[in-house]
Amino acid sequence: MTAVEPPTAGIVAPDGINGFYEPVPEDNVPRLRRSAGTAGIASAELMDRHDHIAAVRAGRVGSMHSWELVTAVDGPGTRLTVFLAGCPLRCLYCHNPDTLKMKDGEPIAVEDLLVRVKRYLPIFKATRGGLTVSGGEPLMQPAFLGRLLRGAKEMGVHTTIDTSGFLGAYASEALLDDIDLVLLDIKSGDPETYRRTTGRDLQPTLDFSRRLADRGMPIWIRYVLVPGLTDDVDNVEAVADHVASLSTVARVEVLPFHNMGRDKWERLGMTYELADTPAPTAELVERVRGQFRQRGLTVY
Repeated sequence: MTAVEPPTAGIVAPDGINGFYEPVPEDNVPRLRRSAGTAGIASAELMDRHDHIAAVRAGRVGSMHSWELVTAVDGPGTRLTVFLAGCPLRCLYCHNPDTLKMKDGEPIAVEDLLVRVKRYLPIFKATRGGLTVSGGEPLMQPAFLGRLLRGAKEMGVHTTIDTSGFLGAYASEALLDDIDLVLLDIKSGDPETYRRTTGRDLQPTLDFSRRLADRGMPIWIRYVLVPGLTDDVDNVEAVADHVASLSTVARVEVLPFHNMGRDKWERLGMTYELADTPAPTAELVERVRGQFRQRGLTVY
């Protein structure tokens, strides 16, 4: 596995959480996602500092931003999607910069979160859904993530993580054994564009994707299409070529950019560089989807 830099505090998470629209693959109709924050899940914040640090290191306590129950967005069926706090990327189109720091999340005991998972077992069974762990970046907290996934699998729950793959080297084989599906965000195929988009290097994501494919793990690829940033034909071709080389990719989701997170950036005193960037046209979206389809990939 390729070594990666340690996570750095104070940087921006890649994907959104509450109050934004995202295409639903089955019917391509946008739906509003609404988060419950951490409502209904007990907090571990009453621990003293020494015990808290020990619990975090052991993975008994994690930093959580929010959770939501959503259908046909974060994997098959109805999903309990848990958003952990903290991310190593600085994505220019981040919907929720309020998830950028682990310290800004709510301390949550893994046992309490698993109680919430258990509550939805009948829904998971009826819809063939399960648990999805997103962020931020779930691999920022591998010990906590590992305990959460193990507990879910012991209940027979289908498990998914939504990751950029940048911290793939942090995922142990045991952790991957407890994952049924990976939603992998490949944000660019060109290294320079990737660094401009995220502030980080592309190679760790490519390495992680090959590791997943080599172990036979199902993958759904997500690609955010941003006019003037990630829409270059050659850039998309590079992503499509790489994705086509991965034998376990079941689908590709091309997600049109929107700037609905701009207000959060402004409230946090951060400069949103894409404020004047328009949403991609239907023609551009179809062109990019076509580039993936030309390689025999199933595209939404």
